Amino acid sequence: MADIFDLTIIGSGPGGYVAAIRAAQLGMKVAVVEKWPTLGGTCLNIGCIPSKALLHASELFEEAGHSFKALGIDIPAPVLNLPQMMNHRIETVAANVGGVDYLFKKNKITVFRGTGTIAAPGKVLVTPQSGSAQTVETKNIVIATGSVSANLPGIEIDEKQIVSSTGALTLDKVPNRLLVIGAGVIGLELGSVWARLGAKVTVVEYLDRILPGMDSEVARQFQRMLQKQGMDFKLSSKVAGIDKQDDGSLKVRVEPAKGGDMEILDADVALVAIGRKPYTEGLGLDIVGVALDERGRVRVDGHYKSSVDGIYAIGDVIAGPMLAHKAEDEGIAVAEILSGQAGHVNYAAIPAVVYTNPEIASVGKTEDELKADGVEYKIGKFPFTANGRAKAMLATQGFVKILSDVNTDRVLGAHIVGKNAGEMIHELVVLMEFSGSSEDLARSTHAHPTLSEAVREAALSLGDGAIHI
Repeated sequence: MADIFDLTIIGSGPGGYVAAIRAAQLGMKVAVVEKWPTLGGTCLNIGCIPSKALLHASELFEEAGHSFKALGIDIPAPVLNLPQMMNHRIETVAANVGGVDYLFKKNKITVFRGTGTIAAPGKVLVTPQSGSAQTVETKNIVIATGSVSANLPGIEIDEKQIVSSTGALTLDKVPNRLLVIGAGVIGLELGSVWARLGAKVTVVEYLDRILPGMDSEVARQFQRMLQKQGMDFKLSSKVAGIDKQDDGSLKVRVEPAKGGDMEILDADVALVAIGRKPYTEGLGLDIVGVALDERGRVRVDGHYKSSVDGIYAIGDVIAGPMLAHKAEDEGIAVAEILSGQAGHVNYAAIPAVVYTNPEIASVGKTEDELKADGVEYKIGKFPFTANGRAKAMLATQGFVKILSDVNTDRVLGAHIVGKNAGEMIHELVVLMEFSGSSEDLARSTHAHPTLSEAVREAALSLGDGAIHI
């Protein structure tokens, strides 16, 4: 008789592999179905991890060319070795996916290679690239298939000249002119990589602002920083089409979002970064009756259960921010729920980071959201220009902004623009997890000199006032 698993997960991205490990820790017999040759999903293979490798390398390249002299480090102008930089990306990915492979073996998780289709509740059909399909018998199924890049109608992505984020990570030379369609996180991160390496970057955004969904003050100030770095922006604009030329260049047709005269922009590479959409193709959800919402996401209840008993979903394939760590938390939660525990995710305290230079990090409510909700709030701000460590590091761009309730002083949101913002945001995440106040933060000792002192100073400014400004 074939093995019957307690849990079978379709997809081994951050949500899927974390759910598998947690379920195994809790004593379940776990299987994972993965169609790719390596584990880790989009994030580890073609997303978060490789992009951070290139972001870090390109940032150091730029620092060597522009900042070292001021620090007393005299070197010849740095020369880009793009193949070696790409090799660093490849090795980083290999180390991370290899780590997941090791964790699966350690936790005795069974991996089935192939495309997973839900044939019925409790049955997953696994179809490999070659060979015959097999059916996995299971008590519960978790859909963790993630998301894929969205595309514009009429524009064909070839991953050479017209690329998604995947192609933008593997270009074999620095384009002279890079056109980025979409001023969200992915477009700005990958645009900044190639801008540092020498490309002239123009960003076209349909909305009248960059970074939709983030605090509007943060977005405005950050756009100015990127413009000083040489990036151009065409806001309230849409790409109507892209024409390939005989000489290998591109002619990009750009129109005002509300209509008007067309403009032609020249580019060597165009990056389509207009967001991502949930991946549910080929899962057989319509056959088994799993309900989707108007955006193609799996509808789930508060325990991640779909409309069909025994079938659950987490990560990018359900509602909420498409963030790897959100998927990880949901993976832990669903594993704990299935084992009889009270797994949960606090969606009010999920941080988000833009890994540009400087970084942007946020958690909780934006000022725009508090205004829309009619919440009375107060603002505490502190600039890195007044932070001693930032001055020593030549990292004075940006600020910390904390929003707290006027009546209770409870911190409702926080936003940081600055060096290492993605690391500093977490004390605010912990504070909000425990419903802390700005006074709690202001009375917590911070080591001197650190960039994190700016966080405390912003909290102090919500009381009697910051010390160092």
